[in-house]
Amino acid sequence: MLCSQVMLGSVFRCLRTSPVAGKRSMSQSSLAGKVAIVTASTDGIGLATAQALGKRGAHVVVSSRRQANVDKAVALLQGQSIQVTGTTCNVGIGADREKLVQMTLDQCGGIDILVSNAAVNPFFGNIMDSTEDVWDKILSVNVKSAFLMTKLVVPHMTKRGGGNVVFVSSVAGYQPMQALGPYSVSKTALLGLTRALAPELAHSNIRVNCVAPGIIKTRFSSALWHNEDIIDEFKKMLSIKRLGEPEEIGGVIAFLCSEEASYITGETITVTGGINCRL
Repeated sequence: MLCSQVMLGSVFRCLRTSPVAGKRSMSQSSLAGKVAIVTASTDGIGLATAQALGKRGAHVVVSSRRQANVDKAVALLQGQSIQVTGTTCNVGIGADREKLVQMTLDQCGGIDILVSNAAVNPFFGNIMDSTEDVWDKILSVNVKSAFLMTKLVVPHMTKRGGGNVVFVSSVAGYQPMQALGPYSVSKTALLGLTRALAPELAHSNIRVNCVAPGIIKTRFSSALWHNEDIIDEFKKMLSIKRLGEPEEIGGVIAFLCSEEASYITGETITVTGGINCRL
């Protein structure tokens, strides 16, 4: 026992005094020189992620289906001294995905980070009432486009010596939400996609991770948090008795894209305020 304590004490003293360790910790928070594509990034979690990456030095490429939203987000980020480029993109359309990637290469010279945040939910109700069209739409945008965007950027990340891919899932991926059955299933699929891609891309020095937010106060989730009865039920499951803010997700994503997370891949971080959704 005494021997173990002496060894641990020596290790901790070494970590505190090592100049190499100190240099690593100072440099790990910087994303200077990195180029980051964030899909669906003119509002909510996507915009907060662009801000978090940009404030750490990355050049962020934001996108949305509507030009007006892109213009508004670009102006906001530029006002915060963030390097930003913006374009319209519907990730469910192949030509739009290719345009987004090519524009990033043309204007920024490469790609280091992809945050796949785009998602839709055109259905609210009993899962047995959902139609084939609903499933096609949800799986196409929420799952298939996430993979196809990854497939497009991986060769360019490889040329840069590596990179990071982060998928935005949901606590519903672990615990399906009532009336959000198809959406919940699509978010579960992203957990599996993360695990499937991570070992295949590790040899290219590309890390693949996922974030599963809880109930975050965004326009996308407003149907939930505008209903006081629903929120009261959710709060019973929370350790932190409030809704999450988009910035609290953006910060976690920025961490996963940094050198501080250099030994993390194939993982999903749940950011839920303490909802008991897994061991």
